[in-house]
Amino acid sequence: MAGAVSFAELEDKLENEVCGVQTDSRRIQAGDIFLAVPGETEDGAKYIDDALARGARVIVACKEACQALLGKLPDDVFVCEQEDMREAVARLARARFHTAHLPLKILGVTGTNGKTTATYLMEALLTALGEKVGVMGTVSYRWPGFSMNAPLTTPDPLVIHENLAKMQKAGVTYCVMEVSSHAILQKRVACLPFAGAAFTNLTQDHLDFHKTMESYFAAKAKLFCELPLADKAMAVNGDDAYGRRLLQMCPQALGFGFAKPDHLSPFLQGEILRQDTQGLSLRMHYQGRSWLLSSPLIGAFNAANLLTVQALALGLGFSEQDFGALGNFCGVRGRLERVEANGRHVFVDYAHTPDALENVLKALRKAGFQRIVALFGCGGNRDRGKRPLMGEAVAKYADVAVLTSDNPRFEDPMAIIEDVLPGLAKAREKYVEADRRLATRLALGLVHDAHDCLLIAGKGHEDYQIIQGKRHHYSDQEVVSELSRADASIGNC
Repeated sequence: MAGAVSFAELEDKLENEVCGVQTDSRRIQAGDIFLAVPGETEDGAKYIDDALARGARVIVACKEACQALLGKLPDDVFVCEQEDMREAVARLARARFHTAHLPLKILGVTGTNGKTTATYLMEALLTALGEKVGVMGTVSYRWPGFSMNAPLTTPDPLVIHENLAKMQKAGVTYCVMEVSSHAILQKRVACLPFAGAAFTNLTQDHLDFHKTMESYFAAKAKLFCELPLADKAMAVNGDDAYGRRLLQMCPQALGFGFAKPDHLSPFLQGEILRQDTQGLSLRMHYQGRSWLLSSPLIGAFNAANLLTVQALALGLGFSEQDFGALGNFCGVRGRLERVEANGRHVFVDYAHTPDALENVLKALRKAGFQRIVALFGCGGNRDRGKRPLMGEAVAKYADVAVLTSDNPRFEDPMAIIEDVLPGLAKAREKYVEADRRLATRLALGLVHDAHDCLLIAGKGHEDYQIIQGKRHHYSDQEVVSELSRADASIGNC
């Protein structure tokens, strides 16, 4: 093909020259490489003309798009046919930022729930042991000297590799990443040499994207069966049904859990000695050794998060003598976070799946609260099948349900609420208020004494509501504080 360049030549060019690589035509500068990536709703090939007008000198695209450019390009513009455009982005990002041979170790954590807390716990552990740690996840991308809010749990390859290059320059020795199932299937992490991977659990979520739980599981399994290095450390939750399947697929992985293992894989077994409003006390057993750990974190699901991190750390060569630092970790913003409300027990949590809601409500019950008020909603333009299931979880484990809005996006909030209500059919007491601020005021008024608590679920660390495609500032923590200050009748237990 006239004006064609091979992919290998592009990789070599990027390894030896400073050249921009973009998937967004609006960011193109003169001399850049433009990758026309097909998206979920739009094809990047639509923006080739715009990229050329802005000065792109190489177009990487599928065969059909490249053929359409024949005879239309000036002599100093080249095209490169590539069948797998998503992998092409990852490979060119790696070449552009020179991240093929990194001295730092990359650890990936995947699963429906627990990813954020597990990554924070690993960060705390490694930092206490003298390592410099970078994190990319749902809340933020950060490393020593830098932090920014995260637009995506797992960013696109260009952002990942740019961040890794900056981490290397900052002296980071470990990068801990949350790895979403979307990112795995979209090959955002295709070229990352994971030194370790952990699987927390798998419960219903994202079926608007994956369609079935089997497809969802298959996506997660790729992180263990295809993506990491051959000699990577792997930690898998053996208490989870999908985790047990993964252990059968990866017998070299270190399993962990609280139930007695029914397989021959190496296994870290935990035992909960105490769980109350003050936290957890655990005993671990591994290869004839045992040790204790106390933590201010609340709930059995946080006990599982502590096991996740210890199992992965054991696989990386750390020992139980190193784990004392985990006892100093006080939690992640928006993950069963206590919020001051005139002395009343109020918790904000990111739980937005049936399983996560069930786990956090069980944790509060086992911590000793006698009456639980749960405020929750369901996101718009997402898996509708989980909506009544979330209602069922609240009806079963909370005493009072307050159903409201949570990022309705382009849907009618009341239509979402109607989808949830069948699941609340057996709720002992329930209220509906689509306005989340008014619902929060209502819920706070239902907390009567020190034996009661309020769980505000769904948003966690988020400080926005998405309504008709626009983000509006909204923080559950801020609203609770404002209402508590403004209304003296809320409080005074």
